[in-house]
Amino acid sequence: MPALAVNVDHVATLRQARQGSEPDPVTAAHLAEMAGARAIIVHLREDRRHIQDRDVALLRQLVKTRLHLEMAATSEMGRLARGIAPDLVCLVPEKRQELTTEGGLACQGRETELSDYIAPLREAGIAISLFIDPDPAQVEAAAAIGTDYIEIHTGAYSDAPTPAKRQQEFARVTQAISQGQDLGLKVNLGHGLNYENVWAFAKTPGVSEYSIGHSIMSRAIMVGMREAVAEMARIVGGFAD
Repeated sequence: MPALAVNVDHVATLRQARQGSEPDPVTAAHLAEMAGARAIIVHLREDRRHIQDRDVALLRQLVKTRLHLEMAATSEMGRLARGIAPDLVCLVPEKRQELTTEGGLACQGRETELSDYIAPLREAGIAISLFIDPDPAQVEAAAAIGTDYIEIHTGAYSDAPTPAKRQQEFARVTQAISQGQDLGLKVNLGHGLNYENVWAFAKTPGVSEYSIGHSIMSRAIMVGMREAVAEMARIVGGFAD
């Protein structure tokens, strides 16, 4: 059964808007786990625009499922990750001016660099994921780097302006899933997935985890965190293995 991983970054975004103490992403993570989340995701950005170091440290102590840390492949983040020891590190591209991660990590041509970067993380017992576009060359490069997982960037699928374009992007994603499996990788999906567009993957085998944040947090404002997570967990829990 595929798992639901819930990203709580946007809880921290709301907190940081007032530079206060609420709402607390740590509390949100606890409620998400109670409602069926099988992992909690946070993105510790270099500019600390939402999630703070304090949040990650507390989450490491309190998360009872799995803690996934999204981060850029920098020396600072590598040191932090080794000290915190999340269950999984997902390497993502990062631009300070972007509102959210805009695309996949460029792996092709950086195989040696990224392989060297993840080596000490793996030695620390941390599983590795690479957030990549559904591009055959990037999937091939990710396998050569030696990652455990790839997370396929579903943004182009989620934001497709027409049904024909969405079907085209869906095909790209499903092809990347199959390619990743053939190369011995575990495959996750994430970015822009919501309560409607995620249904297209209901009969798509080979997805280990669906990483969803913004849609769940948006719904939680209306119906509460536990109900919003539980609803998505029920959806994902009925999908093909």
